[in-house]
Amino acid sequence: MAIHAINVRNQFRGRIKEIVLGPVVSEVDVETPVGIVTSVITTRSVNELNLQIGTEVLALIKATEVSLAKV
Repeated sequence: MAIHAINVRNQFRGRIKEIVLGPVVSEVDVETPVGIVTSVITTRSVNELNLQIGTEVLALIKATEVSLAKV
């Protein structure tokens, strides 16, 4: 699969640091230049994409809401 164009502005290239497999969904931690980005995706997708520790990926972040809390 090749991505020729996509309209997601927040894209971070990185490598998978950790995968926590669950029966239905899994957590995938990606180490990027801006820090760790965690994705929760289906375990089926983890298997179909053959994601493993060290795999290079592109984290595409599209959010309709960003919450802030005063510290």
